[in-house]
Amino acid sequence: MENLMEIVKGRKSVRTFDGNKLKEDHIKSLTDYAGKITNPFDIPVEFVLLDAKEHGLSSPVLSGENMYVAAKVAKKPFADVAFGYSFEKLVLFAWSLGIGTVWIGGTMKRETFEDAAGLKEGEMMPCVTPLGYPAAKKSIKETMMRKGVGADSRKAFEDLFFEDEWGRPYAPGEDMRDVFEMVRWAPSAVNKQPWRIIVKDGAYHFYEKKDKGYVSDKTGDLQKVDVGIALCHFVMGLEEQGKKPTVSVNAPDIAVPDDVEYIVSVRL
Repeated sequence: MENLMEIVKGRKSVRTFDGNKLKEDHIKSLTDYAGKITNPFDIPVEFVLLDAKEHGLSSPVLSGENMYVAAKVAKKPFADVAFGYSFEKLVLFAWSLGIGTVWIGGTMKRETFEDAAGLKEGEMMPCVTPLGYPAAKKSIKETMMRKGVGADSRKAFEDLFFEDEWGRPYAPGEDMRDVFEMVRWAPSAVNKQPWRIIVKDGAYHFYEKKDKGYVSDKTGDLQKVDVGIALCHFVMGLEEQGKKPTVSVNAPDIAVPDDVEYIVSVRL
């Protein structure tokens, strides 16, 4: 994908579609790309394209959609983070083709989607997304939803990124500012932005700032999914600069609040 920053900041969640079916070449491009997606945890995430009419799929927050993509992952440690990372790569690629998406984890008949996707015992399907071309005008319902969650705003740098210890603001250098900005603009459930990064000893340590109500057996931890999305933006941003980041799970010796959980570290 070219112009990653432009794609990240330009992408908006789309809930109102124009009703047209995806072009065959776009379907092929999405399918080919999905088959090549990997994540730093080497946990396979399987994508399934679903015809809305054929499977009786819908969501009360959408209009004009006729196709969805679901994704499945085995229930294991880091599966939710891996899911978010991989799914976001597809979402960004779709936007680069002019295809709209929106992460949906709850406003749907989950059992219908799980059956259509062929979900098996031991797997989970945290989220799905419609795929389609954005309508020229948003529905009133969509406009109200975006306003309700503050979809077009993000937390300030000093609230998300820290240096050496929890709460001390971190100011990235010019070479890293765009990468952190891409993290800041990552989408998240109800725009909670639960990721935090502490920069210490040359490494970037990712944490989850937990809120209640985002964990279930069906979806895993949706805020860990969100951290996976942020990690995706971070790693892709570094790779676009020609860097070769490595992801590890060696927790640093940093004191954090009780409602904060260490997830991964990125080193260059």
